[in-house]
Amino acid sequence: MRGITRRGLPFALAGLAASVAVAIPLATAPSASAAEPVVVANHTFENNNTHGWAPRADETVAASTAVAHGGTGSLLASGRTRTWEGPTLDVLDTMDKGVRYTISVWVRLAAGAGSTQARLSVERRTAGTPSYDQVIGNTNVSDSGWVNLQGQYTLAHDVEWLTVYVETASGTASLHIDDFTLSYVPATPIQTNIPSVKDVLANHFPIGAAISVPQTLGEHARLLSKHFNSVTPGNALKWDATQPTEGTFRFADADAMVDFAQANGMEVRGHTLVWHNQTPAWVFLDANGAAMTPTAQNKTLLLSRLDAHIRAVMGHYGTDIATWDVVNEVIDENQSDGLRRSRWYEIAGLDYIRTAFRVARQVSPTAKLYINDYNTNVPAKRDKLYNLVSQLKAEGVPIDGVGHQMHVNVDWPSVSESEAMIQKFIPLNVDQQVTEMDVSIYTNTSESFPTPPRDRLIRQAYKYRDLFDLYKRYSSELTSVTVWGLADDDTWLDTFPVVRNDAPLFFDEQLQAKPAYWGVVDPSRIEMTATPTTPTAVPTTTRPPTSPPPTTTPPPTTTPPPTTTPPPTGNPTCRVTYRIVGQWPGGFQGEVTVAPGQALTSWSVRWSFANGQQVNQLWSAGYTQSGAAVTVTNAAWNGNVPANGSVTFGFIASWNGTNAAPTSFTVNNTACG
Repeated sequence: MRGITRRGLPFALAGLAASVAVAIPLATAPSASAAEPVVVANHTFENNNTHGWAPRADETVAASTAVAHGGTGSLLASGRTRTWEGPTLDVLDTMDKGVRYTISVWVRLAAGAGSTQARLSVERRTAGTPSYDQVIGNTNVSDSGWVNLQGQYTLAHDVEWLTVYVETASGTASLHIDDFTLSYVPATPIQTNIPSVKDVLANHFPIGAAISVPQTLGEHARLLSKHFNSVTPGNALKWDATQPTEGTFRFADADAMVDFAQANGMEVRGHTLVWHNQTPAWVFLDANGAAMTPTAQNKTLLLSRLDAHIRAVMGHYGTDIATWDVVNEVIDENQSDGLRRSRWYEIAGLDYIRTAFRVARQVSPTAKLYINDYNTNVPAKRDKLYNLVSQLKAEGVPIDGVGHQMHVNVDWPSVSESEAMIQKFIPLNVDQQVTEMDVSIYTNTSESFPTPPRDRLIRQAYKYRDLFDLYKRYSSELTSVTVWGLADDDTWLDTFPVVRNDAPLFFDEQLQAKPAYWGVVDPSRIEMTATPTTPTAVPTTTRPPTSPPPTTTPPPTTTPPPTTTPPPTGNPTCRVTYRIVGQWPGGFQGEVTVAPGQALTSWSVRWSFANGQQVNQLWSAGYTQSGAAVTVTNAAWNGNVPANGSVTFGFIASWNGTNAAPTSFTVNNTACG
């Protein structure tokens, strides 16, 4: 048990024989018809009405008729002296715990203010301690037009203070807001008269879901406890969540999920102790507060921080968590040695992996310790991971298992590719688990559907059927299968790799069973399943995810318009399109498409960043960065580009303050223009 006082377990939904509540049968859900949204607040700021909005500090918040999104009035926040100042609204008596709300507001800067980035956030306080939840992250706004900030938010905590507010990422320009709405779609009761997935798979392996605290409340909790017997806290156990500043640990969200799991007889997978993403910047600062360079002193300091972090996090949970993803996504198949050139590797080499596993074993001698990665069904990546695990085990590093994320789509991978993935690691005598599975309805980044087409949902169902048939055949090797999310109302794939409405899980946005569910439970019913419907709602943008890329989703994102960089003079038939797909405080996701205008057997693309951006991860190609200069080269499988073809790669990068697009590109050392 944890080294803390255990509070009561209010989350239990199963095993409550003494509770009167279990004598009340759950309603059998009607068909998944779209519910009408309930509008809780609608503020138009007409007739000098401020609707209770107030300043956060010393700024002035007042009604204005200078500009308006609709009608003749808006709300103006002026006299701002700090970026976090802005209009705020008390919603403590308006929002209920466990309800998923859509929050929407239109924003523009005051005349003459130029441009900046704004975000929509929630402040909550419990026992006097403030917490800040981002609804929509940094979004480009200006004085030339209105921009909608909109996202979903579920209050998952008991609070004595709750406000929603608008602030800016930089600068203190005066800003207007207008047409604020707060609404929700009433929850549809889950279906209680269908088989539980965990029961269907009981003779094979536990079935898990990655969750956040809201999934432990209301109908989501009922769905989770009915169908799953394992959970993974999607983001709450990562370094930025557990130790945002050195020596200060936060476990409240993860504790709530572990408590729920224990109260409902579920296993818990701990994800993750070491990753190149979502690690606070302080981890890689030297003793003087400067960015670490690869010295012996810095290596010692970094490994000591790693040691302390693992001891604190694993020690907090003891035997409550029996399986851990110790290290995550350490393989880069484009490197000759197969190792990702992360900050961990740059400073400590392979010793950061050795240290992580050895410390984890010391802290929890009985826990199963995993190395976890994505695209392990791609031969190059699979083989590099195999080589690493083989080497480390030969050294005595205590690796118990290999985790296959299995973020796949309706067309890829094949069953044979996935079977080869499992077979590859059998000789190493390690456990294997599917750790983050979802099946996107999309097969490329150019597709986007407002509502998932029925034919894609059927294809998705057969993909689930075929892969779960494979998993069951190898149930002596696979000790668990986890899907990355509970239902389609909250999935990282809505914002990654591009912003669009995806539907990758067993249950739809109203928590009703999809053809994908029947693909696992009873494939004979795949074609009989009704097409899920999408709830009608106020005009929406994409929901913020709970899980970041490729393992989990980045922090909640907003997406500026695609940016096409005008190419310089050069090859007139060559075109490069550079897009910012998603952006959040400190990071962004980019996508580059190259249409060379001529046939190529290999390619390299070069550009320079103007604002200190730093690429941290890149897929579908290899890359190097020296200062501002970035060079991207083809992977082994996409070097050939036909005369009228194109190639696309994506990346995750850091930024601070300004994130301007590059102004010129070269392809194979020739200006693309």
